[in-house]
Amino acid sequence: MQQLVDKAATLLEALPYIRRFHGEVFVLKYGGHAMVDPALRDSFARDVVLMKYVGLHPVIVHGGGPQIDETLAAMGVVSERLEGLRVTDDRTMEVVEMVLGGRINQEIVSLIGNHGGRAVGLTGRDDNFVRAERLTSMKTRSGALVDPGRVGAVRHVNPDVVRRLIEAGFIPVIAPIAVDGDGRSLNVNADTVAGKVAEALQARKLVLMTDIEGVRGENGEVLSSLSASDAEALRERDVIAGGMIPKVACALDALAGGVTKAHIIDGRTRHAVLLELFTDLGIGTEITR
Repeated sequence: MQQLVDKAATLLEALPYIRRFHGEVFVLKYGGHAMVDPALRDSFARDVVLMKYVGLHPVIVHGGGPQIDETLAAMGVVSERLEGLRVTDDRTMEVVEMVLGGRINQEIVSLIGNHGGRAVGLTGRDDNFVRAERLTSMKTRSGALVDPGRVGAVRHVNPDVVRRLIEAGFIPVIAPIAVDGDGRSLNVNADTVAGKVAEALQARKLVLMTDIEGVRGENGEVLSSLSASDAEALRERDVIAGGMIPKVACALDALAGGVTKAHIIDGRTRHAVLLELFTDLGIGTEITR
């Protein structure tokens, strides 16, 4: 009987958050280990379906770097990275579109459908809703300028097609492929796309799923919450370093663009999204304006 009472207490803890977030848009950047481990994939799909059924509007933007690496390696293509961005020639771009816009996107859509949700997959090429400008050159750490190929920087997001899907009861699943002014596809960073989509939708929250527990402070402990100004200060003092730098930068840009809050959470934890959004303590780092 006590176990049943404890379950009821968990539901009651979630109730204020469900009431507060009802009808709000949540943009979830889905990537890392959570996309590879079968149990975590299943957990994530159930989370977003539950969110939809209790009145929230999840929008998924997914990555797929490891899967692209595997496909390129099987084809005998050497993939290079420049400051965290994949150097993308025409052949690599074809693989990026095939893996991100095809296989991975449809796998996520199918998984959501298996749990009773309704999802539609799309890329930034659909309705040209993610427009980007090709980066003609990037600086390496040595200062040299290198052409990264068909890599883009997001310049505009028109969220009309995403809004229509939300209003029709669907969960949009977005692959981070954009289009330039000439109609050519560009490879863009998934975190950046998630942040820009969240801004365009004026989302209540942007949730970035990673393979680490969250943002750590100067004492090395995970910070449950910090303000945008505190995050800037930690970045200036090099407390925030390495792969966390672009994650925090993405979160800060989204907050500056009108998103209410951003969260950086450990996607290796089952039901990470629900634990962060619907419990008092959460499991990651919440960044506020």
